[in-house]
Amino acid sequence: MDIYFMRHGRTNYNDLGLCNDDPSRDVHLTEVGIEQAKLAALALRDVAFDRIIVSPLPRTYQTAEVINCYHAVPIEVHPDLADIRSGFDGMPVSDYFSAIIHDPLRICVNGGESLLDHKQRVLRFIDWLKEQKDKTLLVVAHEETMRVFVAYFEGGVKDDQLRDIHVGNCEYKHYVLNCA
Repeated sequence: MDIYFMRHGRTNYNDLGLCNDDPSRDVHLTEVGIEQAKLAALALRDVAFDRIIVSPLPRTYQTAEVINCYHAVPIEVHPDLADIRSGFDGMPVSDYFSAIIHDPLRICVNGGESLLDHKQRVLRFIDWLKEQKDKTLLVVAHEETMRVFVAYFEGGVKDDQLRDIHVGNCEYKHYVLNCA
């Protein structure tokens, strides 16, 4: 299976430096984010996607809708693609990083999940993908989620190196997944 993994376009919360893991918050693509998605759509216009899978957070769906203008395939939401539940929804990303600095892999704050918990959720999604019959998929997710995909498919990344992986808005990676 050919899978294209993409981070969503730039959002108002990216501009403000705020955390978001609540789908009911008004977090949406900015004009820059829409333009990023349009450029990615052009780059991917000749890829024959069977469907697009997104997280429950609206910014991924908005990005997928722009990409889908060339494909007209189903867009489906999968809960395991949600961004890390930081426990700092609507609060500065810098506050979140300060709160987990002493053990960034294991600390859960304010009812959130740890980086390792998030990683396990994303790995569960990859296991689910292995059961799918699609030939080519687009998955639109978040930077934290993309880090797990990159580490899984490229290998050689230790858990404490996940945060060293950076994926820009609407940047995508193409991998082949061997399915059962």
